[in-house]
Amino acid sequence: MALAGCPDSFLHHPYYQDNVDRTSHRPREGIGPGFQASCNRNSPNHQEDDVDLEALVNDMNSSFDSLYSMCCTQSETVALIQNGHLACGQLASSETKSPQPISPRQKLRRSQPMHILTVRRLQEDDQFRTSSLPAIPNPFPELCSPASSPVLTPGSMPQNPPLHKNIIKVFSEDGTSKAIELPSDMTARDVCQLLIYKCHCVDDNNWSLIEHHPHLGLERCLEDHELVVQVQSTWIIGNESKFLFRKNYAKYEFFKHPVNFFPDQMVICCQGLNGSSPHSQILQNFLNSNSCPEIQGSLHVREVGRKSWKKLSVFLRRSGLYFSSKGASKEPRHLQLLADIEDNNVFSLVSGKKIYSAPTDYGFCIKPIKMRNETKDLRLFCAEDEQSRTCWMTAFRLLKYGILLYQNYRIPQQRKTLLSHFSTPVRSISENSLVAMDFSGHTGRVIENPAEAQNAAMEEGHTWRKRSQRMNTLGSSSPLHPPTLGHTIHRTQPWFHGRISRKEAHSMIEKQGPVDGLFLLRDSQSNPKTFVLTLYCQQKIRHFQILPCEDNGQLVFSLDDGNTKFTDLIQLVEFYQLNRGILPCKLKHYCSQISL
Repeated sequence: MALAGCPDSFLHHPYYQDNVDRTSHRPREGIGPGFQASCNRNSPNHQEDDVDLEALVNDMNSSFDSLYSMCCTQSETVALIQNGHLACGQLASSETKSPQPISPRQKLRRSQPMHILTVRRLQEDDQFRTSSLPAIPNPFPELCSPASSPVLTPGSMPQNPPLHKNIIKVFSEDGTSKAIELPSDMTARDVCQLLIYKCHCVDDNNWSLIEHHPHLGLERCLEDHELVVQVQSTWIIGNESKFLFRKNYAKYEFFKHPVNFFPDQMVICCQGLNGSSPHSQILQNFLNSNSCPEIQGSLHVREVGRKSWKKLSVFLRRSGLYFSSKGASKEPRHLQLLADIEDNNVFSLVSGKKIYSAPTDYGFCIKPIKMRNETKDLRLFCAEDEQSRTCWMTAFRLLKYGILLYQNYRIPQQRKTLLSHFSTPVRSISENSLVAMDFSGHTGRVIENPAEAQNAAMEEGHTWRKRSQRMNTLGSSSPLHPPTLGHTIHRTQPWFHGRISRKEAHSMIEKQGPVDGLFLLRDSQSNPKTFVLTLYCQQKIRHFQILPCEDNGQLVFSLDDGNTKFTDLIQLVEFYQLNRGILPCKLKHYCSQISL
């Protein structure tokens, strides 16, 4: 390329001629024929004096290209060093080799990229080369993360495991059931809220999920925080275990009236000076893990592997349930462990006399969470009365769950406080503008006296009840339908249970939580024309007969031999919910059954 601008006299210079002649003795492998022809034309023996410089330059370029391609072909199998050039010894050995004819296939390979192995060698060498160079400081260090911080990738991000859907079956008291699909992290409170929504029940924070084992005669109320699927996984396959959905008014009653649940002779606290603790400190001692409350008393204990029962002195502590092998002694050498608290649950016995030949009707059981043998792993106990059994079972729950039970109790209370602002209906402007009117005369007048307005409202209410008595179930006064609306409307109420026996009424009261004021109404079996009010109060179940009587030719109902009369049973229940009257306490909670 540099000869293109040279004068013609430089080509005829003797030194250039000698170089051209000297190079003519070298191998012809790197010189093209065009370049040799141009040299011959430029020799002094050539006839033409003019030289075509453009053709000479083109011939030189083509010869350089062929030389470069040949070098690349020979260097394909030669290793490279760090700077990318051939070694001196390798270059000298390559020049001494005899030239090989270039095939068309090899010419095609010259235009292709380098082999992958050679590229990898270059990358590896580049890493060593860059490490030896001085590091260049980062001009923007604040934009870079620290070297120790992990790099977040889609695979390294924490992913929540997928929640598996599980199907459980929940039964009601009347035998109906409902299948529910729920995730594995759903608690007992969540299941109750779901059933309340689906069954259109009144949410009074008393609905509970019951774990029932009919083949063992055991049942217990699940705590609100327990996982339903986890509880179901502990059941033995093939048994008739199931979940029940019903009310339990006594679930957190001990937080409201702890005196009724913990008698003085059964509770001992180490913080007390004389071995006893005031009732105001009972729950605090149970909820506080640093205190050492203890429940003591006599229980009938069933011996392991036998059907006989033995009365022993039993002590319930945080470490477990113990019995004394020598009377009522509390010395450590005389105490033997009956059951642990952490790995067990407490159940109440259903039909204990029939299944286990229990000495009393107030039995309970401590059952392991994961049973190996159903009959041998159960520890059965019987108390002398209902209060003692309730004390043992409540203390067991408090010692196992502690403050968690109080949190479960406070959640509905807090929710009720938040919704209290929306519970009171807001009266509209039109309702505020209403006034009492008297239309007894020819013209209407506004009743301004509040006492007169109240008397007019009460008189109108009594008139409406008397009018409703003259109507039958079909809304006509036909003699073909003698039952009146006042005699049949109570059958639609949730507290009325029809023709059930006294034993069934007792069982229903006990299952739904024996608390003061729990009641139901039923038909009397001894007298078909009368009704019976079954009421629980002061740890006893009492029955009061409701007698029909006549008042001015009208059929009324009374509990006190006609002293207080009511036109129907609904009015009677509403009255005794506000006034105690002859009853030992007011009517507070009613037993109800729903169909799922």
